[in-house]
Amino acid sequence: MQRGQRIGSPAGAPAPRRFVFVLVNNFTLLSFAAAVECLRIANRMAESTLYEWTVSGDSDDFIECSAGSRFHLDMPLGELGRDDTVMICGGMDIQQATSKRLLNWLRREARRGLKIGGLCTASYVLAKAGLMDNKRATIHWENHDSFSEEFPEVNLTKSVFTVDGNRMTTAGGTSSIDLMLKLIAEDHDEKLANAVADQLIYSSIRTDQDTQRLSVPTRIGVRHPKLSQVIQMMEANIEEPISPSILAKDAGMSTRQLERLFRRYLNRSPKRYYMELRLQKARNLLMQTDMTVINVALACGFSSPSHFSKCYRSHYNTTPYRERGAHASRLSV
Repeated sequence: MQRGQRIGSPAGAPAPRRFVFVLVNNFTLLSFAAAVECLRIANRMAESTLYEWTVSGDSDDFIECSAGSRFHLDMPLGELGRDDTVMICGGMDIQQATSKRLLNWLRREARRGLKIGGLCTASYVLAKAGLMDNKRATIHWENHDSFSEEFPEVNLTKSVFTVDGNRMTTAGGTSSIDLMLKLIAEDHDEKLANAVADQLIYSSIRTDQDTQRLSVPTRIGVRHPKLSQVIQMMEANIEEPISPSILAKDAGMSTRQLERLFRRYLNRSPKRYYMELRLQKARNLLMQTDMTVINVALACGFSSPSHFSKCYRSHYNTTPYRERGAHASRLSV
């Protein structure tokens, strides 16, 4: 673009839109940086200050991201302008990092009608504050199980991002870019949003209809339609596992064929693969929720705590109780 050629709002445009990024301890740097870079590049492409931003948080000095870098805050949590947009930046161990002061502040600002978003795992913060009841939301896939257990009143999706009224959520990672490009296009025009994407070398802009996880064939490195079909059925039925015979029948094959298929491509039996999926969900729930071990077992298709503990120890070389205790000790350091 040649100097003097502007993209975006014409002269005499409204005052810059201000974003207040609220950093939560252990926030994910990528999600935060990607969002800010979109605003910076939009200003550069338009050769005008379309956006301003500031950094806040529940601290008197700085907040540390999950990569260990420290960020000094521009301002404490306080009353904002009515036209400000709040973006909570979440990351690892979001339950531990969510303070009562932050929740109370969020509720107060929400009552004043501000637009509020959550990047990465910050959807948890919004839901904990009661701001997502009966609204669409998304969260990083690793936190999906625990979120759906704790907030059944939220319409949780697997989308890259969601916008529902004056609430916005993203799934983490580069999904901040997709949300910010949508907001830039709405504030100004598609041409400016595309120019920002071009500067970011972001060649495939996603919408809220795109899902966050890779397809099953891509994740497992195998492109076999029936294998993918069975794995999708397994992932969708963790709480009430389906027997191998029914899985095979629904996929149009015999149980023996199903066994050979898993042995050939995944080097394990269907039963073992299914068990690993259930134990992975159980581990996420143990780490991310306050659910009792009994309730975790039931949510993952185990009929008794003793059977669950035996399977868990066999796979992770520790018991569910010790796993949770060790995780709590790490957080308290």
